[in-house]
Amino acid sequence: MKTQFNRVKGGDLELHEKVVAINRVVKTTKGGRAFSFSALVVVGNGNGVVGHGLGKAKEVQEAITKGIDDAKKNLIKVPVMRGTIPHEQFAKDGAAKVLIKPAAHGTGVIAGGSMRAVLESAGITDVLSKSLGSANPHNVVKATFTALGMLREPVQVAKQRNVSLKKVFNG
Repeated sequence: MKTQFNRVKGGDLELHEKVVAINRVVKTTKGGRAFSFSALVVVGNGNGVVGHGLGKAKEVQEAITKGIDDAKKNLIKVPVMRGTIPHEQFAKDGAAKVLIKPAAHGTGVIAGGSMRAVLESAGITDVLSKSLGSANPHNVVKATFTALGMLREPVQVAKQRNVSLKKVFNG
């Protein structure tokens, strides 16, 4: 299933970046070893906009900068209601599976490393989550993005079902 993300242009947003993972790659050549680095970076404004990117370069700082630029090109809008998400969501990417659930105020972000970076950058303050399957940071970040992209605004759901907003929440 192809997810339809709510894409956002990152023109004048105040974005904060978090480095999720740095990978050192060594290529052995005739002249010795050639090192290169890849950096997985998550950016967000803490108010429902979040993006992720991968940067590769010979220097760590250069790789991080490239990752930030890539992340700014892949921004999505996430529905955040009172610090949490509107409903439970499960998503997969590669061998990584993630489950995110709304939580009561004061719960905090209950999430593992790479998933926590994405959820905090999006501005979600209370959420329960579980990363199942692969622990590869690249796939966990992509699966988390898929889950966040599949979230729907309650107003949109009410309009689709032709019912009141109260009925959407209370059944």
